[in-house]
Formats: sequence, C-alpha cells, structure tokens
Amino acid sequence: MCKYNNKIHLCMFIVLLLQLFSRTAAQSCARSCGEKFNTCSCHATCESLKDCCADYKLFCLDIEPHSGSLLGGTDFKILNATFEQSINLTCRFNSEILTEGYVDENGVGHCITPLLYESGWIPFEMSTDGVNYDRSGRWLSVHHSKLSPFYKIIFANATQWQYYGTPNVSGDLKMIWIPSLIKAERVNIELWGYNETGEAYSANWEAEWKYLYTVGRDVPNNGVFSFTPQIAEHSYSLWDLGSMRVSPSTKPDGARDVNALWSGAHAIAWHLEEAFRKDSAGWALEKCINWDKEEKAMPNFLTEITDCPCTLAQARADTGRFHTDYGCDIEAGSLCIYHPGAVHCVRAIQGSPEYGAGQQCCYDSTGAQVLTGDSIGGSTPDRGHDWGEPPYKKPPRVPGFSHWKYDVISFYYCCLWSDNCKYYFTHRPSSDCRTYRPPRAAAVLGDPHFITFDGVTFTFNGKGEYSLLHSSDYELSVQGRTEPMKFENGTVAMATRLSSVAMREKDSDVIEVRLRDQVDELQVLMNQQVLSFSEQKWIDLKGVFVFSPKPTDVTVMFPSGTGVEVRAGGGVMTLTILLPHDLQNHTQGLLGTMNDEPEDDFTSSNGVIIPLNSSAQDIFTYCAGWAIRNETSLFTYDSTHLLNEYYYAPKHDPSFIPNFSVTEDPEDPLLEPTLNLCAGEGASFCKYDALSMRSLEQGNATLLAYRSHTSTKKALEPVQSCGWLSPPNHGWKEGTLYLEGATVTFSCNSGYRLYGSQERTCQAGGKWSGQDTHCVADNTLAIVLGSVGAVLALVVMVIAIVVYTKKQKKEAMKQQDDKIFSCVGLCWEGDAMEQDSCEVSQTSNEMITFFVKAFNVLVFI
Repeated sequence: MCKYNNKIHLCMFIVLLLQLFSRTAAQSCARSCGEKFNTCSCHATCESLKDCCADYKLFCLDIEPHSGSLLGGTDFKILNATFEQSINLTCRFNSEILTEGYVDENGVGHCITPLLYESGWIPFEMSTDGVNYDRSGRWLSVHHSKLSPFYKIIFANATQWQYYGTPNVSGDLKMIWIPSLIKAERVNIELWGYNETGEAYSANWEAEWKYLYTVGRDVPNNGVFSFTPQIAEHSYSLWDLGSMRVSPSTKPDGARDVNALWSGAHAIAWHLEEAFRKDSAGWALEKCINWDKEEKAMPNFLTEITDCPCTLAQARADTGRFHTDYGCDIEAGSLCIYHPGAVHCVRAIQGSPEYGAGQQCCYDSTGAQVLTGDSIGGSTPDRGHDWGEPPYKKPPRVPGFSHWKYDVISFYYCCLWSDNCKYYFTHRPSSDCRTYRPPRAAAVLGDPHFITFDGVTFTFNGKGEYSLLHSSDYELSVQGRTEPMKFENGTVAMATRLSSVAMREKDSDVIEVRLRDQVDELQVLMNQQVLSFSEQKWIDLKGVFVFSPKPTDVTVMFPSGTGVEVRAGGGVMTLTILLPHDLQNHTQGLLGTMNDEPEDDFTSSNGVIIPLNSSAQDIFTYCAGWAIRNETSLFTYDSTHLLNEYYYAPKHDPSFIPNFSVTEDPEDPLLEPTLNLCAGEGASFCKYDALSMRSLEQGNATLLAYRSHTSTKKALEPVQSCGWLSPPNHGWKEGTLYLEGATVTFSCNSGYRLYGSQERTCQAGGKWSGQDTHCVADNTLAIVLGSVGAVLALVVMVIAIVVYTKKQKKEAMKQQDDKIFSCVGLCWEGDAMEQDSCEVSQTSNEMITFFVKAFNVLVFI
C-alpha cells in the first residue's frame, strides 16, 4: 500500500506503530518474571532501581502470607492487584498441582496451597481463565513442626492424646485452633493417616497421606472441639500415625487442597483396636518385635552418619554442621520430653550421603553427652532425618513424617507404650565422639580486622569487593564488600567496614547478607531478591539453609559443613566462617590457607607469599590483590550508589588510602578512657577502632566481637574421647563422662566378686587404663575352688603312681649291667621295657602340665 508518494508518511507511521506495539508486548512481565529488558525490568531489583515494567506487579506476584505448612490448606491473598469476581482463578504449584482459588468481595484474589511432601520455596503460577498461567510467584513450604502454633491445631493435652488407651488414660480429647484461619462458619473434623509403602530404598517407595474418616461433622467454627474417642473400624485402626484436619463443612469428606488447618503428626493411640486397650504393653511389644525384624532387613545407615560433638560447647559452636533440636532447646527452657536428663540436643543439618539419615546429639547440665547406653534419654540417630533431606518428596526424605514413620512411632512401641527399649536402642544407639573433628574459625570484625583460620591477625581498610574465602575443589566462594565509615557528624573517616557478604557453594542459591543503613540490622538476599524472616526463622533453599532468629543475626549453612555467621552491632558487621577439616589445604583468599602453617597465610592470588611481619602498606597492597571481578561477583547492585561505587568502578578503589596507624597522643582526652576500656585480649584492635573512629562505643563493639571469636575458638578446641564403657554384667558403674581425664569406677552386685580393674581412666591417647572388668558370682567361685581341689587331688595321685613306677624301674635296672638309660625329661633308644617306662614317665609329666593349665584357666574364670 506504500507505492504512492502521498501515502509514504502514513505507511511509515503504521510500521513504527506496529514496532512500538511489538516492543511493548515483548516488554510485558507476563511469563517473564526475573527477566531484564532494554527499557524496563521484571527482575526483583527493579523496584529499588525504579525501572520496573508497567505490569510488573500484575504478573510478578506478592502474596500474604508467603509461608505455611507443607500439609497445605493455607489461604493466601494476591497483593497489589484486583480481579473480577466472575473469573476462573486457579493456581498451579510446581507446574503440576492445581488448586482452586477465588476472588473475594473486595476483588482480592486468593490461592489455596496444596499438600506437599517437601519444604522450601515452591514456584507457583496463577491463571484467570484456567488456561493461561502467565502470573507467577513463590510460596515457602514449611516443616510442620517449625510452624508457629498460631497456624496449626493444638492438642489441649498432648500426653493424653499420645497415651490414650494405655492404663489410666481415657476421657474426652480436646483440640483448639484460630477460627479466622478457616473461611467458613461450620467445619468438619477429620483424621488423616500417614504411611510409606513399597520396597525400601527402591523406585516404588512412596509416601502417602490418606483421609481415614470424619470425627466431627458440621460443627461450629469456634476454635474448640472435644470428643470421646471410639475404636475405629479394623481397616482404619491399622493406621497408628496421622494428623487431625479442620476444613469447611461445605467441602466433601477428604477433599484435597482446600482451606484447612492441620495438627502435628501424632501416634493415634486413641483409635487403635480393642487389643491395644486390653493390653497396650503386650500389643506394643508385638509391634516392637515386628519393627525389629523390619530394621534387620533394611540397610544399616549407622556406618555413614557423622559422629557427635564431644561437648555441649562444641555442639553449640559448630553451627555449620549442627543446629538446635527444637524438641530439646536450652534457650527455650530445656523441655526435653523424649530425652529425660538432657538439657539440650542438636541435630546434624545435613543427611547422610547415601540414605539421607539424620543424627541427633544430646547433652546434660555438665555439658557431657547423654548416651543410650547409660540413659533412656540418650540421643538417637534417625533413619529419616527429622528435617527431611533434599530432594525430599520420597521416603525416607519427607520432612518430619518419614522421621515419625521410622524413628518416632517405633519409640512408642518399644519404650513409651511398653518397656522394651533394648530393641529400639539396638538399632538407634547413640553415637559417641571418637571421630569428631571440630571446625576451624576465621573472622572479620571492626573496621575491619582479619583473623585467619591459622590465627594470623591483620587490619585492612581498603574500599572495594574482595575474595575472603575460595575453594576450587569444593566450589565454595565467600566474598566481602567494604565501605568507608562515617564519624558521628557525617564526615567520611579514612577507615572502612564490612558492609556485605555474598556466598555460594557449587550450584546453590546465592546468599547475600547486608548491613542496613543507619541501623544495626541485616538484610538477606537470595539470588538478588530480598528474603523476609518475618514469618519463618529457618528457610530451606537450593543447596543452602539460612537461619535468622532476629534481625541482627544470620547463619548460613552449606552441604560441605561450612557455616557462615553474620552479626550486626556497634554500627559494623562481624563475620565468622567455620570450615570442617575436609577443607584443610583447600582454601585461599584474605582469610588465608587453612593448613596449620600461619607463615603462608599472606599468599597472593598468583601464589606469591609475603612475610607476616610485612609493613602495613605492604599488607594493604597484598590485600588489594584479592579484589574480585564483575565476572565472578556474587553481589547484587540494586541502587545507583552500588552501581556507581562498585559495579562500574574498580573493584579495589585505588584513590581510597586509609590511615595505617593511630597515634596515642597523651593530650587526647579520649586516650585515657580508651586505655581503660581496651585491656586484655583484643586490646590493640579496640584501641585502633576507638581512636580512629573517635568512639568508645566502636572500640567496645570491636572488643566484644574479638572476645566472642576467642570464646568460639576455645569451645571448638579438640577433645579426646575414649569411647563408652559398659557396666559389667551383674554390676554397675559410676561415671558417664568418657573424655580425657575422666574416671569410671565399677562395682559388683551382692553375691558377686570383681575381677579386672575397679577403676579406669581415659588417657591422652584415647585408650582406657586398666583391664576389662568382670563380676563373678560367689557360688561360681566355690565351684571353681572345688574343681581346683579335685584337680590337685588327682595330680597328687598321679605323682604317687609315677614315683612308685620309677622306684620299681630302678630296681629292675640294677639287675641289668649291659645298658644304662636316663629317663630324665628325654627318652633314648633302648630295649622295649626301658622305652615303655620312659613313655610312662613322659605321659605322667604331660598329665601334670595339663592339670596345671586347667587350674590356671579355672582361676582366671
């Protein structure tokens, strides 16, 4: 249509308009969340950079709440968008699980979360027509036990629920919940059962939640329900593990993925068969024996789980590999129901390599391990890791519920409902700490000061982004960003502070922890997107776990066992990195080479080593060489300031030259209070920061951080263990500490005598002093002595016979002058009579030797 001249301008306009429409359509965030275009962005950083595409909020969804139980049923709303009530709103999780959503009277869209068998961030998409899923977001699926009690059903008397039907436990059961979390006036109360079926550790091993029956139908949603339990039908009473669910009564019985609240998993004692109520101990023993047979047929996971830390101090300090067990937490009052005698337990964060098994370690008030060999409250390993193990979904890796299936319900069978713990502890014995090796710690603190893994200390006040730790073999990288500090009047000081730390291991999510401006709080980013800890303190991510109990504390844990602790206080960030022994000789960066050789800690990125006594200027130059590149940077640049100062600028700012030392001027009014404050270990760092920043608060914060690091190193000092000692049969022992210097004493029951060592001490080499201890019954001793007496009498008779025989032979020899024989110990050749007499003599000696040996054996026994 463009061949006539008078239409050329119109034709060009149409073409340009079509291009504009095409470009506009291409720059929509529909199905494009996380992408960046030339003129706008659908990336999470677009809000702070103010370059979001116009429809960013419409297609890249914010939700509230953003987390809930992996059992599903949470109703979350879509923020910053409104919808027509007539639309067909559906939600799709993990690209496969569909749930029915709705639009409320205010035009707000809602989704219902599905029942999942995994924890962590779950991607979801939303459709307004049931066909095109062009809007997306993410949902945090949470281990049910880690969920706040406000968001689940609570049993009014948990002990009554778990022991119902055992002697003297009966009556009505009561449960409570928050009614507003169920969008209905009337509800049903349902029982669901959990099981795992198929051949263990095979492809057909599956986890299953199944609706069993309704306990209360169409009851008021007032947050309280009580009932008198009845024995269930046989097909249902076979289920002994399950959860209660409250859901709208308008939904069909057992409807999946509807608005609901769930209780935690529990032993369904209250509906078990009549045989359980008649003889709960006998019923449980049969179950325990069956479990014992099943365990014997399954692979042994005990050989691959990590050993426990030797002391409570080690267990609490080794944050890269162990974390508090919420069922026995010293910070929460030590309510250790399943571990009487313990005050604190920890769990290994990572599952075992092949079977995904878990480890638990418990400690008493003295800081010593509590072992099952000494107490029913001892720590126990788990076939199913309580927190699950990636990739989750299948047995025995389902968070929480696999653990209940293989490790908890069997504890009820063998220990709580019957007194047969010997079966349970045969398969779940406590691990001691003989092979435990504590991690090594390095730190960055103050403005900033560095303490390497081998203990070298130095100060580096450069401005830029640097490699703090890198391990090519483990594909582990920790990077630090420093920025100039400011005096109280706002002017820039010639000193810097650590302001951000970014890290990754292998193909894990990238975690960045930042110091917020003006406040002592930390901000956490995952793959350049801000993480909120307002609802959950622990978040499972891809290849990494993050824990933030409060805004000033963040701990990051990687599969290698590396732990990164970040703390905010005094206007600065303090960093501690904990490395397991496996990384020995596999590290480089500003925190040095971890190899017990401090002399090589100042090794540059090109392998050149400078002396430890180098000048401050030479150390500054060395540190500048560890600046990273944009190509290897893990940091987020989501502001104009960060782009200009760090992304487009040199990674090490050569124009920023700090003060390499501070002068202690006697005329300085700050000097005397500084010297009074800065004493003992860490005094030099404290003085440097107080005087350079003109702030006692700054100096004190540095001093406290240094002392905290010193305490961590002390807690992680190696401890020698000799291993558990059993009491002798028919006796007992005093002492349950098995570390170097500890002594265990042994005694025997009445009617028994002790043989071996009565007292044994753990020695420096990891061996016990003395000999094995035995208790021998007095009647056994009498039998032994009687036997010895009989043997002695027989020996005397034999000797008499020998003497008499020899006497007779001597008389015969006198009558023979042509031959002389000697029969003392050896037989020479001679005539038959003399040879026979020698043989008799030799045989007699052998008999004597035999009886003497028998006597010795009997005495030893």
